[in-house]
Amino acid sequence: MTAPRFDVLGIGNAIVDVIVQIDDDFLAANQVTRGAMTLIDDERAEQLYAAMPAGLEMSGGCAGNTVAGVASLGGKAAYIGKVRNDQLGSVFTHDIRAGGIEFTTSPAMMGPPTARCLILVTPDGERSMSTFLGACTTLSPDDIDAEIVSASAVTYLEGYLFDPPAAQQAFYEAARIAHAAGRKVALTLSDSFCVDRHRAAFRDLVEGHVDILFANEHEIASLYETSFDEAAAIVKTKCDLAALTRGAKGSLIVSPAENVVVPAAPVTKVVDTTGAGDLYAAGFLYGWATGRSPAESGRIGSIAAGTIIAQVGARPQRRLSDLI
Repeated sequence: MTAPRFDVLGIGNAIVDVIVQIDDDFLAANQVTRGAMTLIDDERAEQLYAAMPAGLEMSGGCAGNTVAGVASLGGKAAYIGKVRNDQLGSVFTHDIRAGGIEFTTSPAMMGPPTARCLILVTPDGERSMSTFLGACTTLSPDDIDAEIVSASAVTYLEGYLFDPPAAQQAFYEAARIAHAAGRKVALTLSDSFCVDRHRAAFRDLVEGHVDILFANEHEIASLYETSFDEAAAIVKTKCDLAALTRGAKGSLIVSPAENVVVPAAPVTKVVDTTGAGDLYAAGFLYGWATGRSPAESGRIGSIAAGTIIAQVGARPQRRLSDLI
């Protein structure tokens, strides 16, 4: 088997984030669920955007943030995601390529506009997200570049993308290509609401097609409808490796051979928790793809996550490679 050209390929929702600092009164007045990610339509997106104060716009999306983190750590990364040929699509394309990430997915020439996520951050750093998926929903198996998948040590699938049937087919196609090439497949469950909507399908995906699973304690408990401890014991029999994050308590990495507890990196002040899980996955996958142990990969993940929650936004503002 030839050496991989890329350490990590991310497949996910290509989204432009709009991040603003607000208070809890704003959430209540605009009927935003605190701490959750809610899917909205274009009318709601326009209404909420009009009510928001001026904010910071930057390219985002779960898998996009992860591959940006991999590149910041010094890894080789690629990305597959769908944008429209509009202004935000151009912003996303420029940003991800400027980060040194391979991005060649053809933009949609018609249909819904490029996706955007309206992220409301309260003083405690908690983020509440309202997402209009737009062009993301048009991703299909035709967008899966077999050459790039085959050339990537690990293909990382974003659970947020799992709603449209065509995207689900794209996941299975990417996993098939990766395994045929002797590569690995990783999945992030992304959010408990994703698990609630697709529990049976996610279980099938994890058990039959995923080698490395990422989830927080709420998501993994929801997946198996039990306690965290019991869910951790179950998942280690379903895939090769699972990295389960627990916020300030760090993470638990489980495999059939061992359990590894990794402490959280110290953080002086939590500014914005947006992207914490994404950057943990970036650090872990970078470590794994470059031959580190699960414990060392988890340590790098904790450093990346700790760095991102001490800033505004989910794309690193400093080179993560300087911190490990």
